[in-house]
Amino acid sequence: QVQLVESGGGLVQPVGSLGLSCTASERTFSRFVMGWFRQASGKEREFVAAITWTYDNLHYADSVNGRFTISRDNAKNMVYLQMNSLKPEDTAVYYCAASEYFESRISGYPYWGQGTQVTVSS
Repeated sequence: QVQLVESGGGLVQPVGSLGLSCTASERTFSRFVMGWFRQASGKEREFVAAITWTYDNLHYADSVNGRFTISRDNAKNMVYLQMNSLKPEDTAVYYCAASEYFESRISGYPYWGQGTQVTVSS
């Protein structure tokens, strides 16, 4: 069972930056694809970004491509999401998730963190 814990959420002004972190408990963390998803109030959860365990495949949602960067450190069992040029529409609860497959479907990720709130507002 993989346990994931996100941190780093908070309040940030538009065009500002914020970094999220996710710690995984699993010793075999490096074999999982790691993803970030988000869910705004009243909306469905959506894919944000994913990264393979070998770091060589990255995938971003069109809405964040060029502004967000996903990365991971297998030695530390950590995955990160650096968010730049934030917009009010980026406001959501952000979730870290783990999968054995490189994909963007929510159903493909059996392991989830509890989420961290990101609010973009002036």
